[in-house]
Amino acid sequence: MENAEEIFDISESEITVSELALWDKNSYVLVDVRDELSYAYGHLPDAIHIPLEQLAGRVSELSGSKVVVYCKKGETSVEAVRLLRAEGREAYNLKGGYIAWLMAVVSQEQKDDKKDTFYLEVEQSIRKRFHKKIWTKFTRAINDYELVKEGDKIAVCISGGKDSMLMAKLFQELKRHNKFDFDVRFLVMDPGYSPENRKVIENNARKLNIPITIFESDIFESVFHVEKSPCYLCARMRRGYLYSKAKELGCNKIALGHHYDDVIETILMGMLYGGQMQTMMPKLHSTNFEGMELIRPLYLIRECDIKAWRDANHLQFIQCACKFTDTCSSCQDDGQSNSKRLEVKKLIQELKRTNPFVESNIFKSVENVNLSTVIAYKKDGIKHHFLEDYDAL
Repeated sequence: MENAEEIFDISESEITVSELALWDKNSYVLVDVRDELSYAYGHLPDAIHIPLEQLAGRVSELSGSKVVVYCKKGETSVEAVRLLRAEGREAYNLKGGYIAWLMAVVSQEQKDDKKDTFYLEVEQSIRKRFHKKIWTKFTRAINDYELVKEGDKIAVCISGGKDSMLMAKLFQELKRHNKFDFDVRFLVMDPGYSPENRKVIENNARKLNIPITIFESDIFESVFHVEKSPCYLCARMRRGYLYSKAKELGCNKIALGHHYDDVIETILMGMLYGGQMQTMMPKLHSTNFEGMELIRPLYLIRECDIKAWRDANHLQFIQCACKFTDTCSSCQDDGQSNSKRLEVKKLIQELKRTNPFVESNIFKSVENVNLSTVIAYKKDGIKHHFLEDYDAL
């Protein structure tokens, strides 16, 4: 490794997105060294996933004479190039990483004459190909949990990711049916996005024909120096800003893009890491903004189906918009770290191998609570214990 340090020159080991486009695709293998959640959220076409910490033990899996590696911004992937060259491989670092590639895609799309009608194809995919797995489950959640009522004015909150963008398109479709009168506003809060992330959001909104209202805040700067649970604080602050802006616009509800998988993961995370039984509710009354509610219309939609919709339409979205970190996969409202969320994702997949119904069973567990077999529970902040009325029976 020391010898590799002596001969390693990053300037000779970088390749730009435009240069890579000129290479024969059969002459190299493309490796994504980001974490699993990042790769699942979006990656370069044909890229294989080998996290940086696993690369040393999997070099033999890489075919082809050349290896091109990338991370989010082309920074941590430098170490991957160093490692591969030490193993005698001809390796190159994609300059600017996934973000640079995404910016190239955005620039090309802005030149594409087809962009003015693209949204019509996306809408058609919701009505046809994804009618059963997405549209039907969206309307079922709306009806089962009474999420949208006559006279509502809903702020559909768009973070820029796949979930919230799909939610916006679903609300547009719901408005077209217009079985009763309600209104929607498509709200984007910029908490301090990097220029690249802001550009991706604005471009996707144009492509998908979503009339967004953008307002700015300084949340990222506010939490930058917070050492303990900055993502939790950021999430809480973002929700407060969204409630405030939505109310200013005359809305009585905000809609967030949490899906079915978020729900079951939250249930398990609460049990395994929080020592409590709770779930992510389909709707909530705000405790700080009188008359406001939070709704989750994607509550019954599986993440795999959202990804399938994204990929079928060749859409690219931002993942973590935080400009301070390359490792944050998503800022979760529950305050749990992404490593724990990834652990739970893997646990669920492992359990699914022997029990194909494990996901639906986790979901149903919070609908089938038998208080007669519960030691203690809380209701409206008051704790109740089974001994309170045990001797009265």
